[in-house]
This record gives sequence, structure tokens and C-alpha cells, in this order.
Amino acid sequence: MANELAALSNDLAAVVAQSKDSVVAVHARPRFSSSGVLWRPGVLVTAEHTVRREEEITVTLPDGTNQPATLAGSDPGTDVAVLKTNWAGGKPVAQNVADPAPGNLVLSLGRSQDSGVNATMGIVSAVSGAWRTWRGGRLDRYIRLDLTLYPGSSGGVVVNTAGEAIGIATSALSRIAGLAIPASTIDRVVDEILVRGRIARGYLGVGLQPVELPDHHKGLIVLSLEREGPAAKAGVLIGDIFVKLGAKDVSDTEDVQNALESCPVGEGIGAVLLRGGVSASVTITVGERPRRS
Repeated sequence: MANELAALSNDLAAVVAQSKDSVVAVHARPRFSSSGVLWRPGVLVTAEHTVRREEEITVTLPDGTNQPATLAGSDPGTDVAVLKTNWAGGKPVAQNVADPAPGNLVLSLGRSQDSGVNATMGIVSAVSGAWRTWRGGRLDRYIRLDLTLYPGSSGGVVVNTAGEAIGIATSALSRIAGLAIPASTIDRVVDEILVRGRIARGYLGVGLQPVELPDHHKGLIVLSLEREGPAAKAGVLIGDIFVKLGAKDVSDTEDVQNALESCPVGEGIGAVLLRGGVSASVTITVGERPRRS
């Protein structure tokens, strides 16, 4: 038993040693730092909720030196912030291509300027499909972690026993436990931010409420309408009932969000409405949801 424990201990230490040189400390908020990971050459990712300023951001590298970084953009919905860096000697973390499973052993690796790399061990406690956060973003998978996330751990990399990243850690998206923001979600956010500087989310400019229809069908009645919003410009009226958006029936607001996920901002999406009991079709040009200042 002692030999088996020693072997496990050495294996875990080897995983930390394999991944630690991709992990930095990010100084973008008062009092204490968070963690970040070199995701691509010249591109760092961290947890958006830990970035409290847009300028004078620095990162502490594995060799203990500090280097400036610039904020390329951030997405509060998925809690991902993207930083650009001139760190030439860094090696991007290896990414995992297989889905994690409940019970898989994982390590969360962070870094602080004072203590260097730090690691916590636990398991993946739950995994499910696509999940919308309370901030309005969509994670490709819900990955709940059963491990300790210290104040500076958010933004650090979560790796499996092969040292491959399944995502980055965050304590801001769930009150139950820490989560891993999946690697596929991070890739999607990084791609759009590097091109556009932001994540554009579609909206229709309507206030909707579920309503019962004959034959046990459901729809969404328009209770409010933004005067110059996308739906108003398409001719939608208060009292109209949405029954289909895109190619799918809609019976709650989550259905609308899912439909908008597949239609880029600026493109038209078809809608079937009931107006005075008569079916009508309109095409709405999806607008970009205004960003909160």
C-alpha cells in the first residue's frame, strides 16, 4: 500500500510539473491576483470575474518575472477573459479532446506571485450537456468540480491525470461548487474575441411570456416591444404570439435563446406568429444585445 501511495503521489507531482509552466498569476484586480493559462501562443485566458481593470494588467510568469498583458476582450456570460502577451518562452497547455466523466480525478493549478504554482486535487462530480449560465452565456458542457478553489485559483487550468486541460476553473458561475469552463467553450470565445473584440449576442427586443393555446399547445405572447428593436422593425406587435422561431417551436424564453444561438447577429430569422388567431410569418433581422456599461 505504501508503494502504491508513493507512486500515486509521484504521478500527481509529475502532472503538476508537466502543466505548471503554462500557468501564470494575473494582476488585474485589487488586493490579490487570480490565475491564468497560456491557451495559445501569445494568448492567455483567465476568469472574467477576476478582471477588474482594462489597463495596467501584468502577469507573473513561471520564472517569477512580471510582464505586461493587454485585455483583448472578455465575455461575462461564460466568465472568460482573453489577454494578449509577448511571452515568448511559454508553452500552451495541452488540451483534452475526450469528455470528462463523473469520478474522474482532476487537478486545478493556479499561481500566485508569492507562493508560485499551487495545486488542488479532487474529482469531476457531475457532467451534463450544454448549460446556460445565470449570466446569459452558454457553456458547451456543465462540468462541476469537487475540489477546493482558493481565492486566487479562479482562471487556473483544470487538468486530468494525463496533464491535459479540460478547461479553466471558476467559482463565479455556481453557488453549489466550482466549475470547469470547458476547453471547447474557451476556444469558441477566444476565436470570436480575437476577431471582434467581444462576444456578440443576439436579441429581438421583445418581452415575452408563455401562454396556453388551444389543443394543449403553447406559445410566447409579446407583452412589451422595444420601439426601435429588431422585432418592432420587422412588424411584430404587442399581443402577437410567437409559436415558431427559426425551424423550432417555442414555448418558453429558453427556446428563444437557443434559436438565437444558431443565428448570427445581422442575419434574418423566420418567425411564425398568431395575430388575432390568424397565422402570420415575419423575418426578423437579429440585433446585437446592448452591452451593459
